[in-house]
Amino acid sequence: MGIFSSLLGNADAISQEKLKSEFELLLTDNEEIEIGFKLIRDTFIFTNKRLIIVDKQGVTGQKTEYLSISYKSISRFSIETAGTFDLDAELKIWVSSEQVPSIAKKFNKSVNVYDVQKILAKHVLG
Repeated sequence: MGIFSSLLGNADAISQEKLKSEFELLLTDNEEIEIGFKLIRDTFIFTNKRLIIVDKQGVTGQKTEYLSISYKSISRFSIETAGTFDLDAELKIWVSSEQVPSIAKKFNKSVNVYDVQKILAKHVLG
């Protein structure tokens, strides 16, 4: 289901080793990657200090935007679990006082959306 899920825009978890080797240059002193997910060409990474969204742009994907969102600027978030016929879970994140979510990502069933929510709650609420 990996390729099919990716085509639908669903995220898959990425190993710590791969995340560290690929995105080590983005990290500050004492910043650690906690977990990351890949959506076709894009990646989003939860660190102990911020959320990093890696947006591959263009046809070749050589141009890349790295968006950093501090946890303190996240005003609220929600998860929607997968159902019987709806096979993906969804995460929505609102930054500051926006009325619509700034970020909305879908996860396939291989990702435990409760774990993602727990990481966000730890940083946003704690």
